[in-house]
Amino acid sequence: MVIFLVIILSVLVFVHEGGHYLVARALGVRVTEFMLGFPGPNIGFTWHGTKFGVTAVPLGGYARVCGMEPGEESPHLAGLMRVVYQHGTIDMEDAARELGISDDDAFAGLEQLVEWGTIEMPRKTDDYNTYRAPERDGYESGQAREVPDEQAFYESERRQQYRSLGFFKRCAILLAGPAMNLLFAIVVFVIIYSVLGFDVVDQATGATTHMTVDPGRAIMAGFNYIGAVFMAILGLFNPQTAAETVSNSTSIVGIAVMSKTAFDAGFTEFLAFSAMISVSLGLMNMLPIPPLDGGRFIIEIYQLIRRKNITMRALNALSAAGMMLVFGFFLIMLNQDIQRFVFGNWS
Repeated sequence: MVIFLVIILSVLVFVHEGGHYLVARALGVRVTEFMLGFPGPNIGFTWHGTKFGVTAVPLGGYARVCGMEPGEESPHLAGLMRVVYQHGTIDMEDAARELGISDDDAFAGLEQLVEWGTIEMPRKTDDYNTYRAPERDGYESGQAREVPDEQAFYESERRQQYRSLGFFKRCAILLAGPAMNLLFAIVVFVIIYSVLGFDVVDQATGATTHMTVDPGRAIMAGFNYIGAVFMAILGLFNPQTAAETVSNSTSIVGIAVMSKTAFDAGFTEFLAFSAMISVSLGLMNMLPIPPLDGGRFIIEIYQLIRRKNITMRALNALSAAGMMLVFGFFLIMLNQDIQRFVFGNWS
């Protein structure tokens, strides 16, 4: 069950994060990492400035799109870029002294440049907060290089950040992940109903007929299923149906059990189950709860209306509240799955 769970989640997370990655790169935004698994120790390779790989815990995944950090932009970024690149390797305190700013301002600016993928973060082996120019354009990590035009360099780096984009382009990046999950499901529906085919049993005679339908009808079947799941999720926001919606949902334990059952039933069933989970993953990510994609989308709308970036403190508070809500749902569904699949006493 664990193997099938990892296979399904790895494929679907790859599809989801691939959507974020492809749209971000198409819009000229830097993506420093594309990983399968929780953030942590990883192995992989670097291609076109992005490190692709697998982490130590290969469940979930992420694409690190640069420039998504909340709050206002540090006013010292241009100078800090120049100082780090000209030295190659420099401690935070030395950078602060050279620019005549406080240690706190230097630290905040340097951390923002790390988020931008412009410089490298301190290593665990460093005794101090040591920052380095990255391995790029033929230079090694930590190697000094000239910065002929400080302002031009800053503007070049900023153009590669999520925060430099307008509202609609930012939203395109945010919604690309869920959209890819739904597109994956539609493609699977077409493969099943128009290519592999399905069996229809005549209730009168008991005869089984294997048949296919045209892609248009298969696509409509996919959209009908997406609509049904969407309406079910809306039930979470209705006090009269919320309990029933949660009761009919499942946790990662249930997904593991059902993925094994679907695989035992055959390749077509396993493929159909993957499409169903992909739809759920895509639509659940659209819930207006930070840090889900839907939550970030709502924040973008708020920032557009207020014409002011949300602060780090506010985002952390919203994310903490959102995660508590999601974790609460998870515990309820986990208990349901344990009762249902382990003890067999859940109807």
